[in-house]
Amino acid sequence: MLKNARFLVSNTDHRKCPAPSKPEFAFIGRSNVGKSSLINMLTHHKQLAKISGRPGKTQLINHFSIDDRWFMVDLPGYGFAKVNKKLKADWDKMIRSYLTERENLTAVFVLIDSRLPPQKIDLDFIQWCGQLELPLVLLFTKADKQSQSKTAENVHLFLDEMEKLFVEAPEFFVTSAVNRQGREELIQFIEENVTEWYKPG
Repeated sequence: MLKNARFLVSNTDHRKCPAPSKPEFAFIGRSNVGKSSLINMLTHHKQLAKISGRPGKTQLINHFSIDDRWFMVDLPGYGFAKVNKKLKADWDKMIRSYLTERENLTAVFVLIDSRLPPQKIDLDFIQWCGQLELPLVLLFTKADKQSQSKTAENVHLFLDEMEKLFVEAPEFFVTSAVNRQGREELIQFIEENVTEWYKPG
């Protein structure tokens, strides 16, 4: 399960993405939320996704093939990146076009920093995704940076906000790229969805 991960292509246009012949799982979050570290932890690669101390490093739609059965997509982060307004607008257009037009999109993993109380930028993005009925899943990151009780408190606060936006809060996982917390549960979730995708009919 998740034995082989390889980079396929980077681009700025969803129409140039690989043919939508396999289930696709996209990862997105606020800049510097730990997205690259999480992707590398999931795939057992130290540098599959490039890690940077500078927020906003990911500027393209990055496709990876996992076991030749599904696509993992690393999307540009939203907010806080120190870039000019035009580039920011281009990013927003690219992300929105991809999320709304990619027909094989099976889940959008929205990464949330578990150390923080609910942030408006995350809530706004999730609300926008909800309005488009995108298949959202929340990934709370950096759980190793604080006590379990503090993580649980912040997760609870965030889920309370989700219940204000949705009839039912999205599915969620608590993760750590350092101690690999949540890896097996997340891979199992993906595997179940991949299996469902390939079922006949």
